[in-house]
This record gives sequence, structure tokens and C-alpha cells, in this order.
Amino acid sequence: MSRKLVTYPEEILSRKAVPVDVIDDAIRELVRDMAEIMYENRGIGLAAPQVGEGLRVIIVDLSGPEKRENLMVLVNPEITDFQGECDSEEGCLSVTGYQSVVKRAEKIQVRALDLDGNEVFLDAENLLSTCLQHEIDHLDGVLFIDRISRLKRKFYDKRLARWLSKKD
Repeated sequence: MSRKLVTYPEEILSRKAVPVDVIDDAIRELVRDMAEIMYENRGIGLAAPQVGEGLRVIIVDLSGPEKRENLMVLVNPEITDFQGECDSEEGCLSVTGYQSVVKRAEKIQVRALDLDGNEVFLDAENLLSTCLQHEIDHLDGVLFIDRISRLKRKFYDKRLARWLSKKD
């Protein structure tokens, strides 16, 4: 596998991903690589930009990180409706060592394609709703740290700069 996890501040994470025109073997290979990377890093969701691919593909498996029983693949997902508001504690495989509370819709409806090209509709709430919103944000070039206060973001950016300078 040639793909790897991309981390902030890599530029691809701030770009809007392009829709998938054809679901072919290359897309299926991308999904296999994404699942391997997500499970290897003990995540429950991943978007294609997080592995360096600017395509509108996400995966979610809430049975993880210990189990690997319910992999959901969504191609070209879009939120068609949302209701309510809630606070969610979020982290991200692409945002090293940081978690924060983010305001999200409490319930959402999503339309997407599965790997066979069939249209699927999901009603989601609780953790699934949060995870889908988080991953779809990635497709729009938005990280959860873009949704926190300027002060918290500044704190994270300073901490990351110190960490990166120690790494070199």
C-alpha cells in the first residue's frame, strides 16, 4: 500500500474534494487502503483527503476501533437535512494529539452511493451523525479545528509548531 495518513497542516486537507464519476477498481482499492489505515490507527471514520486523495469518499465503522464489523462506505455523500444541535467531543487522525468540543447537528439525513453505485439514504443521530458530519467536512476542506474558537485554534497551532520543531 502506497498511501499513508496525511496530517494537518498538509494542504490537501484544506481543499474541497471532487466527486467520483465512476466507481471502479481504483475506487475500491482506495477504500481498501482507507480501511487499513483507519483500523491501523484505531479510528472510526476516514475521508479520502486524509490519505492524500482529493475524492469524495468516506468510510465509517462505529464498531471500532477494537472490532471491524460494520464498515460503511459512502461515495459522494451529502447531507440533505439536519435537525437540532449538540456538542460533541471530537478528535481526528489527521489532527495530532488534540480533541475539542464542536457544535454539530443532532440528527442528519445523508444521501450517497455505495460501492456498487446504488443510491443509499441514511438517517443518523448520536455518534453516527457526528462522525458523518466530521468526515463530510473533510470532503469540503474543513477540519474540526476550523470549527473551534480562535483562542483554542491558536493554542493548538502553537502546540503543533513546538511539537514539529522538536521532531526535526
